[in-house]
Amino acid sequence: MRKITQVLNVPFDAVTMKEAVARVKVLMNGEGQHFICTPNPEIVMDAQKDKELMSILREADMVVPDGIGVVWASKYSSIRLKERVAGYDLTQNLFNEFAGTDKTFYFFGGAPGVAADAARKMRHKYPGLKIVGLHNGYFDGKEEKKIIHDIKNLSPSILLVGLGAPKQEKWIYDNMRLLGAKVSIGVGGSFDVMAGNVKRAPRPFQKLGLEWFYRLITQPTRWRRMMRLPIFAFTVLKTRKRR
Repeated sequence: MRKITQVLNVPFDAVTMKEAVARVKVLMNGEGQHFICTPNPEIVMDAQKDKELMSILREADMVVPDGIGVVWASKYSSIRLKERVAGYDLTQNLFNEFAGTDKTFYFFGGAPGVAADAARKMRHKYPGLKIVGLHNGYFDGKEEKKIIHDIKNLSPSILLVGLGAPKQEKWIYDNMRLLGAKVSIGVGGSFDVMAGNVKRAPRPFQKLGLEWFYRLITQPTRWRRMMRLPIFAFTVLKTRKRR
């Protein structure tokens, strides 16, 4: 039974990281194909204007909060989110859980060479991890058909799609039935982090919920995107006052 809370009409599963991994295992052992979304405040705000994205988020089999701002916003709901379950951290926990088993992964996304570098480093970090295929995130219609065919033939247990939001969510939703993967997860820029091209915030920043601030001071060109965080907070508070 899913325990759901709403943040600006986007449903989030109130789960810990351990519970999220357990939920993935249930989905993998179930019938059909399933997909997981990992929205941060920016994606929540995008969904306010993008009806297609909102519909996809509402149909996902699990939605976890990739952003401390979403966890904060849930305190104004009857059900509060337990903790941040970042997409990158979820994938790392899944690698650790399934390394040395028969469960397989496929990496799809990132610039040319990034998925390959990420796969190499993750295999080294998690001995026995089975990554059966990969492809970068640059493709046209003809290449897309080849990618779908490749994924279907390899039939990975978990497909990680790093095309950036909302492209990755829409791509998964449109193609999920054709892919053969048991579980598909939108992972944003996680392959860049796995490959070592982008560094995550130090642990103290993560624990204090200031990973966004670290990204801002290390990547000042992101300031326009960061401006959406106060807009998100303002929208949450404004919506609360209307109740």
